[in-house]
Amino acid sequence: MITSTIEILPKNSIKITVTVPHDDVLPHLDDAATRISEQTSIPGFRPGRAGYDVVKARVGEMKIYEEALETVVRKSYVDALTLHDVETVGSPKIDMVKLAPGNDIIFTAEVALMPKITKLADWHTLTAAKQSREVVDADIATALKDLQRMQTKEIRAESDKTVTAIDKAVVSMNMKKGGVPVEGGQSPNHAVYLTEDYYVPGFKEQVVGMKEGEQKTFTLTFPENHTSKFLAGHPVEFDITVKEIFKLEHPELDDAFAASLGQKDMEALRAILKNNISGEKENEAKGREEREMLELLSKESRFDDFPDLLVNDEINKMIHELEQGATEQGMEFPEYLKSIKKTIADLKIEFTPQALLRIKVALILRELIKSESIELTEKEVDEALDKIAEKHEDKESRDRIYHPEYRGYVEYTLKNRKAIEKLREAMVK
Repeated sequence: MITSTIEILPKNSIKITVTVPHDDVLPHLDDAATRISEQTSIPGFRPGRAGYDVVKARVGEMKIYEEALETVVRKSYVDALTLHDVETVGSPKIDMVKLAPGNDIIFTAEVALMPKITKLADWHTLTAAKQSREVVDADIATALKDLQRMQTKEIRAESDKTVTAIDKAVVSMNMKKGGVPVEGGQSPNHAVYLTEDYYVPGFKEQVVGMKEGEQKTFTLTFPENHTSKFLAGHPVEFDITVKEIFKLEHPELDDAFAASLGQKDMEALRAILKNNISGEKENEAKGREEREMLELLSKESRFDDFPDLLVNDEINKMIHELEQGATEQGMEFPEYLKSIKKTIADLKIEFTPQALLRIKVALILRELIKSESIELTEKEVDEALDKIAEKHEDKESRDRIYHPEYRGYVEYTLKNRKAIEKLREAMVK
């Protein structure tokens, strides 16, 4: 019979010591041997047909134990949680105490207990500011300018022409601070659109009037609010050479321009832009309101101690999300970290406050779903899954979407959304 004991650790964590008798391990060993025989070429046997002793002689008994270990630990760990009626959160830290052929398996699992809210703030009495959704003429003008820029033709200028304030110049650029090259400040083909604002004031004015092949060195001071603290407020030397000049032919913002984009006229184009911008502003406003609501609730509520394991787990999730984002943009994560001049350790320190907030928000929504009896119908979940599946054509992706585990995730997300909307109705004024 599997036995387990619990040791209470500081900061709302526990250590479970589990002993799995050898007799309980045997069925898992047989299954593991079968899996190994399916994956290993064993002379005289078809895949999956070699017996335990044959597999043992081929790969060694320890290999079979290692193959069986994951299922042994997973099942016995879950059974221990059920036996002791403890609610945990995050991934356990598993350490093997004893793993040897013919013996009981003993391991420990250190895991965080689900923290509890000791006092949930009265959200009926708290207020978050309603954010503006208004679409103004300047918003539409900016959108039209972006569309105009996308339709602009770039025509190579003759070599004897000079750069004007309405051109595009391609320059070779080298930046130095105190005589030392700035990391990332070297570009052999740096495009400068003279009609647009440049991130360093005065740069465009230095380029205007230059000819193709001309070289120039000048010093400019970076803005105090520049994203790079290394450069913000400091003088930087620029060494540039104009390589190419392009004249920009912008289309007129008229009915013909609207027609080229599939609209009847400029009035129709402005109307569709206003509608699109309105939708964007609605989402942005809701996002800001949501952040204010949840931050306010988190600040006014009180919680149990958060286990280090739980906080670290949340921080690691955030780093993984950041890594995925960098990968989706075609950047290797180590290169991304180098570009922002951060280490994993730096990120962990910076992410700690946000990780704590995310944990608090998750607990608040969980409590709200329970206290307000927020439920979903099967139809609501089915419709949400169908909507997600519409974006995928391959059978493998669709099968994953309709898998019970993913369905559970969608249910969790939808319940959270209902809880947030309930908060919005009461708090946003």
